[in-house]
Amino acid sequence: MRVAVVGAGIVGACTAWALVRKGADVTLYERKQPMAETSRASSKLLHGGLRYLETGHVRLVGKSLQARATWLEQAPHLCEQLQLLLPVYRGVGRPRWAIGAGIRLYDMLARGSGFPKGQWMSASEVLARQPGLAADNLQGAYAFYDAKMDDEALGQWVVEQFRARGGQLDCGHEVQHLDALAGFDRIVNATGPWALALRQTQPGAPAYALDWVRGSHIVLDRPCVAAMLLQVPNDKRIFFVLPRKGQTLVGTTEVRQETPDNPGPSEAEIDYLLAAHNHYLGPPAQRSDVTEAFAGVRPLIRSADNPTEATREWAFERVGKVLHIYGGKWTTAQLQGEDAATRILQ
Repeated sequence: MRVAVVGAGIVGACTAWALVRKGADVTLYERKQPMAETSRASSKLLHGGLRYLETGHVRLVGKSLQARATWLEQAPHLCEQLQLLLPVYRGVGRPRWAIGAGIRLYDMLARGSGFPKGQWMSASEVLARQPGLAADNLQGAYAFYDAKMDDEALGQWVVEQFRARGGQLDCGHEVQHLDALAGFDRIVNATGPWALALRQTQPGAPAYALDWVRGSHIVLDRPCVAAMLLQVPNDKRIFFVLPRKGQTLVGTTEVRQETPDNPGPSEAEIDYLLAAHNHYLGPPAQRSDVTEAFAGVRPLIRSADNPTEATREWAFERVGKVLHIYGGKWTTAQLQGEDAATRILQ
């Protein structure tokens, strides 16, 4: 069966890879280069999504934790386990008992994945690891594990696996209308933020609506001595402070926008991330310490007024011989690709 997959982000690449493993003759179309958009603008984590437990997405977290282990098994040269600290402050933010319950559930869902269990660290132990952390009212921190990765390199590795199986990659080829692929037996629309634009070249209303949510990051010219998950001051949102090639990666924002196109980080987002970082960590970082700022537009299935609470699950819509893919997340892209491949070949 001849199948066209449109979009060589991580979901499209994983779908194309799954299809060639199932014996299909696959061409992967990309208007730029693989991983050129959202897929290379992540927080560089393979993670279960600890915060998604709070909104009841337990099933998604379980799938993500097992998918995380698969990535490490397949490509250990491009990803590795990472310990993160989640500090707890007396009278501020989520209480210790709630965070502890979340960590225990996270460990239960990750059972058998080969990752160490979370543990409690005293305030003195935490400050020994991260001397720059604000110490007032610090009770301690939970240390738990996820994995860090090079998102662009790992995505390119998937494309290499696809091509090694005989898949064809066609870069610099923008598919603007599905009629252009009329010669294929099946078509997969894996264009991420632009999925609705391609869907609209077919009759009928789409089965799903997308939220285009921009996630921005900054890179600071300083080493990151300990990876951390922190709560944004006066907000329930969380943000990461992570090691990134000898520097410190801080992210992310969640800004809903009206189009799928990526305008890059705004100065307001950069200031927001600097303020969140400086609330907890010293010496304070200045705008001049920002060596890089980047953003990715996430195509989330519209499921909540607040994008922080929107699901990171995925959905499919089959219209004739075309399968449209909506939503998803980096960590579970292989599961999503396998699911898409099975459905389009039916």
